Amino acid sequence: MLPRSLFLSLFFTLISSSLCSSSFQDDPLANFLDQTPGYDPSAYPSFFGTIHDDRNDDFEERFANLKMEYEPEIIDSMRYDQLGTPATLLGEVNVDDYGAEGDGITDDTEAFKKAWKETCSSNVGVLVVPEKKYRLKPITFSGPCKSDFVMLKILGMIVASNDRSDYAKDRRHWLLFNNIKNFIVEGQGTIDGNGKIWWKNSCKINKTQPCTVAPTAVTFRRCENLRVCGLNIKNAQQMHVRFEQSVDVQAFNVMLTAPEDSPNTDGIHVTGSQNVQIISSVIRTGDDCISIVNGSKNVQALDVTCGPGHGISIGSLGEGNSEAFVSNVMVNKAKLIGTTNGVRIKTWQGGSGYAKNMVFQNIIMENVSNPIIIDQNYCDQDTPCEEQDSAVQIKGIVYKNIKGTSASEMAIKFNCSRTFPCQGIVLQDIDLVSYEEDQEANSTCMNVMELETRGRVSPACS
Repeated sequence: MLPRSLFLSLFFTLISSSLCSSSFQDDPLANFLDQTPGYDPSAYPSFFGTIHDDRNDDFEERFANLKMEYEPEIIDSMRYDQLGTPATLLGEVNVDDYGAEGDGITDDTEAFKKAWKETCSSNVGVLVVPEKKYRLKPITFSGPCKSDFVMLKILGMIVASNDRSDYAKDRRHWLLFNNIKNFIVEGQGTIDGNGKIWWKNSCKINKTQPCTVAPTAVTFRRCENLRVCGLNIKNAQQMHVRFEQSVDVQAFNVMLTAPEDSPNTDGIHVTGSQNVQIISSVIRTGDDCISIVNGSKNVQALDVTCGPGHGISIGSLGEGNSEAFVSNVMVNKAKLIGTTNGVRIKTWQGGSGYAKNMVFQNIIMENVSNPIIIDQNYCDQDTPCEEQDSAVQIKGIVYKNIKGTSASEMAIKFNCSRTFPCQGIVLQDIDLVSYEEDQEANSTCMNVMELETRGRVSPACS
C-alpha cells in the first residue's frame, strides 16, 4: 500500500495531466527534457553545465518513474465521472450554492469568499465556477488548506469590477492566490480584468496623470506545486499573471490577450520563483510576453507564441542600484510575431548580481524589432540615466537556431557594459534578414568578451 503523502502527490500529478493536457499531441515535458535538439552543455563554456545538472531536480521528472510504476494501483482505487474527475475523492463546492448570482452585474465577491472557505477547510476540495458571468471585487484566496491538494475549476467567466474605488485597500492585486500547496487551476473559462478604465488613466496613455500602480489580474504568491491550464485571461488591469515566490509551477495551454496599446499588460511575470514551466501558450498583450526578474531560477518556456507585445524579457534588473539574480533559463520552440523586441536581456546601470546560464533556441521571428538584444544600459525614464560603473553581470548566454525577419535595422544588438562586459556569448545557426526586401539586417556587438560563433551566423556580429 502506498504511503498517503506519496499517493496524493502521484494522484495530483495524474489528474492534472488528464484534466489539462488533452490538447497536447505528446507529453511536452518528456519531449522537452529528452528530445531538445542539439543542446550539449559540454560543447559550451563550463558554466553551462549547471543547466544540465539542475534538470535532474525538475519537479515533473521527480514523479515520472514512480507514476508509471504505481499508476495501475492509483487508477484502480478511483471511479471517474464523465468529466474525468475522480468522483469518489473530490468533494465539489459550487459558488452558486453560497449565494453567487452569476448575472455579470451583482457583486459576487462575498459568495466566492464563503465558497473558498468551505473548499479550503474540507478534506479534499474542488471549487467550481459554473458557466455564468461573475463580477468580483479584489479578493484573496488564502491557504494553507486542510486538503493535501485543491482544485479551482473555472467553466464560466470571472470579470473584474471597473470601479477603481473598490481597489482602495490594495491597488496591486485583483485575484490573489496566497500560500496554497498542490493547487490546480483549470477549465475552459475566462478571467477578464476589465482593464480599460485603468489603461486610460495610465501615465503612459494620459501624460497628465501621475504614474501609479494598477492591479495584476491574477497573482500566485508563495504557492507550491501549482498547475494552471486551459484558461483564457484577458484585458488585465496591468500584468495578467504573476508567479511570485512560488516553487514548482506549470502554466500550459493558456491564452493571454489584451490590445497592443494597453500599457504594462505583461502576459506572464515570474519573480522570485523557481522551477517554472510555461508550455504551449499564446500571449498577445501590450507589454512583455514573458518577463523574468530577480530571484528566478530554472525557468523554461516551450512552444510559446507571442505577439503583439514586447517579446520575451529577462529583466529589467538592477534598477535603483539594486542586486538581481536570474539563472538557468531555457526558451525553446517559440514564435514571435510583430513584437517590439524578440528575446531580450535588460539591466540598469548601477545594479549588481548576475543574469547567467540561458539558452534561447529554435525560435522563429516574424517582423520583429530587435530580434536578439542585450542592453546593459537600459533606461526607462524621462530623464537620461547617469553613467555608472557597476552593472549586473551577464554571462553564459546561448542563441541557437533563430531565424526570421527583423523590423529594425539591427537584428542583433549587444549593448554591454564597459566596466562589466558580457561574457561567454554563443551565436549558433542564426539567420535573420530584414523584413523590408530592399534593406539589409545588421548587427552591433559592443563590450562582449568570449564571443563565439558556430555554423552560419547572419548578420555576423561586428
